[in-house]
Amino acid sequence: MAFVDPLGDMLTRIRNAQRAHRSIVVTPASRLRESVLSVLKREGYISAYRSTIIRNGVAEIHIDLKYVDGQSVIREIERVSKPGRRVYSKISALQKVYNGLGISILSTSLGVLSDHEARQANVGGEVLCQVF
Repeated sequence: MAFVDPLGDMLTRIRNAQRAHRSIVVTPASRLRESVLSVLKREGYISAYRSTIIRNGVAEIHIDLKYVDGQSVIREIERVSKPGRRVYSKISALQKVYNGLGISILSTSLGVLSDHEARQANVGGEVLCQVF
């Protein structure tokens, strides 16, 4: 079965695993998912992730979720740009998430970046998701 929104599926798996207090989430692999996970790792929202090849042409990603004192580090994670409604933003018009406490993840011409990195590079793009 083909996914309509693979990134949205991964974010939902992360949300569900955190509500169930799981330490590891498994999701199918793709380059976009790995790019978003690398931003989450750089920003400190997850511990680690690794890609595993199951069989020829099929891979999955194991995501190690991060908890501090029994509480999940990710309080909210939501998809902004969806397949039916893409959301693009100039860097000057990009809103801060929870007054700068959270991050937006953007797909830019320089790759997938957090809003902090996009502001430093002065590039806008498609707002994929927001994390707090």
